[in-house]
Amino acid sequence: MNSELLAKLSEITDEEKQILAGSNIELSTYVSNSRSVVDSRKMLDKGRLITIRPHTRFAVFPKHRHNYIEIMYMCSGQTVHTINDSERLVLKAGELLLLNQHAYHSIEKAELSDIAVNFIVLPEFFDVALEMIGTDNLLADFLLSSLQAESSSGSYLYFKVADVLPVQNTIENMVWSIVNSQPNNRKINQATMGLLFLQLLNCTQMLSVPKAVGCNNALVVEALRIIEEDYKTAELSDVSERHGVSLAYVSRLVKEATGQTFKQLLQQKRLAKSARLLRETKLSVQDIIAAVGYDNTSYFYRLFTNSFGVSPKEYRKL
Repeated sequence: MNSELLAKLSEITDEEKQILAGSNIELSTYVSNSRSVVDSRKMLDKGRLITIRPHTRFAVFPKHRHNYIEIMYMCSGQTVHTINDSERLVLKAGELLLLNQHAYHSIEKAELSDIAVNFIVLPEFFDVALEMIGTDNLLADFLLSSLQAESSSGSYLYFKVADVLPVQNTIENMVWSIVNSQPNNRKINQATMGLLFLQLLNCTQMLSVPKAVGCNNALVVEALRIIEEDYKTAELSDVSERHGVSLAYVSRLVKEATGQTFKQLLQQKRLAKSARLLRETKLSVQDIIAAVGYDNTSYFYRLFTNSFGVSPKEYRKL
């Protein structure tokens, strides 16, 4: 991270000065009605959808959750979290922790060199990011649903991306933009968040998920990733063989997590991609059929017509 920016984030705050003088963290600074729910109204100026604040050091931050989505980025050092009373997670420099509104966590005392930035984000801020990702990205839908879920089992996403330069650059750009207010700030930050999400979709192999569903969730994420990255030739058996589990087991996990079979999800992706190619290119229908992984023209026509209500040629004219 830029040395000037890191120095600014490292400054000892008034709250930290009080802690060093013998005080504890004053929860009334963060919460309103509930003593354990950090309130966005206390953290965000009226009308703002996102802000950042350095994590408070020199004291244990007691168990709490948020009524917003929190993204914690470790600039230097580390922080140690206990999530949902059961999982211990060490967030190291360059790593990202995304927590939804239903995840409880406490944080052990951070020292002077443990510099973390908390992004405080209202859900509506992500509208632009979702548009950038697109509506046909199954992997993005699955990961984002984890952040929106009521269940604590899907309440956080932990990305070990310290060595991924594009992610580091994107986060630093966003931190700089928020710290140094500039014209068109909201649009710039929303677009940058979209770029960050797109980069993170390339890093799902570096994703850790709650232990309660960790192995299962990792298998589902990998299955969805091969659909996104290799929909033309994707086979669920590649996942089962790589992890030494049965095809039936992985198939069941995918169905339980998404409500659809692998075959249905793959078909959905191929048809969405073919529709986009029909709209945005001049490729022949036959070339599009081959590009998305089908070799039976009549079968593709039947699937496409059942899905969109018109034939591929008619769809292109709409």
